[in-house]
Amino acid sequence: MEELLKRIVVDPKVMGGKPVIRGTRITVDLILELLASGMTPEEIAEDYKISVEDVRAALLYAAKILGREEIMIVEAKT
Repeated sequence: MEELLKRIVVDPKVMGGKPVIRGTRITVDLILELLASGMTPEEIAEDYKISVEDVRAALLYAAKILGREEIMIVEAKT
């Protein structure tokens, strides 16, 4: 799994420092949005000229980042 994370890089000079697929300007958040919209990893890989492993790396990176944060659910008062 850690090998997958090597596919993700953060460089302040690329896409404002957002995490991207190594050697591209494709951001992790874009990949997450595409998956949420219903695209498959295979479709994303084909459309953006990356590998399915790159898509998996983006998912793993996002999971690792979210796993570090405490998420608070706030109920709206009505």
